Amino acid sequence: MPWRRTRTPYRILVSEVMLQQTGVARVLPKYRQFLTAFPSLRSVAQSRVQDVLGAWKGLGYNRRALALRNAAKVMQERHGSRVPRSLDELRALPGIGRATASAILVFSFNVPLVFMETNIRRVFIHFFFPGKQSVKDSELLPLIEKTLDWKNPREWYYALMDYGAHLRGSVTNPNLRSAVYTRQAPFEGSLRQLRGRVLEILLRLRSADGADIRKALPRSDPRLAQALDQLVAEGFLREKNGRYFFR
Repeated sequence: MPWRRTRTPYRILVSEVMLQQTGVARVLPKYRQFLTAFPSLRSVAQSRVQDVLGAWKGLGYNRRALALRNAAKVMQERHGSRVPRSLDELRALPGIGRATASAILVFSFNVPLVFMETNIRRVFIHFFFPGKQSVKDSELLPLIEKTLDWKNPREWYYALMDYGAHLRGSVTNPNLRSAVYTRQAPFEGSLRQLRGRVLEILLRLRSADGADIRKALPRSDPRLAQALDQLVAEGFLREKNGRYFFR
């Protein structure tokens, strides 16, 4: 994993945002492509929305790409185009929650912080809560804190995450017994799929009205107006005289 061979905070930030809700196998090629297109935080901050989405295409959950661009703009304006070393400052950035902020600090600077992600959760449920249902993260976090290697948290978390990935293929997934586990709704036919298709159409056409977009879809969808309204409200698109553009 190339993000384990770097200590550059920007590159680790990119990897952590990409790894939210997406597996390593899908992230690997897109991570390299994205860094080729945007080798620095400043290059993302100065990019156009459509260029970031084009580099992100194929990863899904496009809100992450927009949030990464917006976070880069904040870091350019407030932090001299540097990734901040403060947990609170990182958490104030768009799209960065406590777990992602903590992971960035652990893997960039070897700061001993407690955080949770899916593979870590799997290890601790497997070993400390065999057979128990609805295990809460609040029960796991104190155990993570007690077992943390305070001198070298980076390597400790690498080991935990690798072991958690191994467990997924060797035992019934312990995360099914997590209180936060939810079965993901099917992507096929979802509003999320429709939104992604709208963005792909506009990446190709650059601008279009509702009728153009409707014609370009593989089939008519009554939720098109809803999808367009959401994309405008969330900052992906702007609308002028019935035509839609990237912001």
